[in-house]
Amino acid sequence: MAGAVRQPLRVPAIVSASYGRSTTLPLGTDSHLLLLGGIRLVDALLVLLGGIAAYWLRHDTLDLPYWYKLAIVVGTLLSANAFHFMDIYHWRLIDRLPRTLLRTAAAWSAVLGVLIVLSYIAGVSNWFSRAWVAYWTVLTIAGVALVRLAASVLVRRWRAAGELRVRVAVYGGREFGHDVIRRLIAVPSQELEIVGIWDDGPDLPHQLETIPLRGGIEDLVALGRRERIDEVVLAMVGRSEAEVEHVVARLNTLAVNVKLCAQAVRFNLPVRGYTGFAGLPLLHVLERPLSGWGRFLKALEDRVLGLIILILLAPVMLGCAVAVKLSSPGPVLFRQRRYGFNNNEITVYKFRSMRVEPEPDPEVRQATRDDPRITRVGRILRKTSLDELPQLLNVLRGEMSLVGPRPHAVAHNEKYAKIIDGYLGRHRVKPGITGWAQVNGYRGETDTPDKMAMRVQYDLYYIDNWSLLFDLKILVMTGVYGFVNRNAY
Repeated sequence: MAGAVRQPLRVPAIVSASYGRSTTLPLGTDSHLLLLGGIRLVDALLVLLGGIAAYWLRHDTLDLPYWYKLAIVVGTLLSANAFHFMDIYHWRLIDRLPRTLLRTAAAWSAVLGVLIVLSYIAGVSNWFSRAWVAYWTVLTIAGVALVRLAASVLVRRWRAAGELRVRVAVYGGREFGHDVIRRLIAVPSQELEIVGIWDDGPDLPHQLETIPLRGGIEDLVALGRRERIDEVVLAMVGRSEAEVEHVVARLNTLAVNVKLCAQAVRFNLPVRGYTGFAGLPLLHVLERPLSGWGRFLKALEDRVLGLIILILLAPVMLGCAVAVKLSSPGPVLFRQRRYGFNNNEITVYKFRSMRVEPEPDPEVRQATRDDPRITRVGRILRKTSLDELPQLLNVLRGEMSLVGPRPHAVAHNEKYAKIIDGYLGRHRVKPGITGWAQVNGYRGETDTPDKMAMRVQYDLYYIDNWSLLFDLKILVMTGVYGFVNRNAY
């Protein structure tokens, strides 16, 4: 398994730091990232289309000469950098139109200045119409204004619904936790919501400031599975290494960011970054996988590719359904409750590959070689993984992904979660039809804890190293040789 499983760097350290009050929020929700990213794309499109529309207004044709096309493309690229340099994509400027337009005008003036200089150097300055430049300027700034107006309306709606507030949980209810709460309360309420305090220690107050104590680490994990929590701040100064690592290990089962207040804290954890906020030194010890644009791209991949694959394989699925129906009495589809994202139960669909038992076995047993329950058609379906194709419906419903850790039966989850470290960390992303473990030979029967542990390691590697190209690689590997496997019965 060389190169497959990356061991995170673990650095024993004592951190004692002081950070000034940050003026920007180092925390964020997907809504923040997607909106700002969308505005950047729309602005670039406005500049590009504005240049084309300006030429049409001036010359009544869309047949642009080469130098006009080049100027529009270069202007679009320059404007993206100039707008970023002028900080017009700062979150606080979204609904401040006058200031945004002033900065946009200044940035656009710089872009035009560079284009004029380049046109003189190329000896083509006389080829460009001044009216075209004026039209382009008006269309660009007007377009930016309209986009900001629409964005401000969207922001107000999201703020009213609480979508833009970062939901923060604090673990640590002792003296230092009190100080953390005071600092976080000072952050504007439209940016941050403190959902509660958790601690497992004795003799704790019922609340700190106005924030209630809501239980221990298991209560926090249970809440994280029911409700959205964006960040968990650990105020654990003075705690033992073992206590800190236990809390982090439990939080590693949730799709949340975990930041450790590291003022003279001894720890032995992988550190993924650091930031300062509200006078607090925060070390990033856990990061939520698939956030922001990654989450958007993953969802787009699942919906678009999932629909295409479903259409292409519809005749195959129809043939499988007919074969299942003719092979033995019973339904075509087999439904089973399995754990999905954030450890929530979902119903997973498969083509039925076993005989229907009059009295179902209360114990969920994995299929084994020469299992008498499997039908002749079912054995072919399982060997080729064609029995998994109905899970494309789970993908289109948003319950599963094309690529991800395979969902296990509820009974198997409860069994292996007790004996394999990091097992529940598989549920930080949606389960998949295929995965990194499966294309590396870990599919089918996992009859020993060691086999399951290896599958879990591959799954966790996939989660920590996800990329769109990684997904495409796994899909190609599945298509080339992943359908037939000697371990599938």
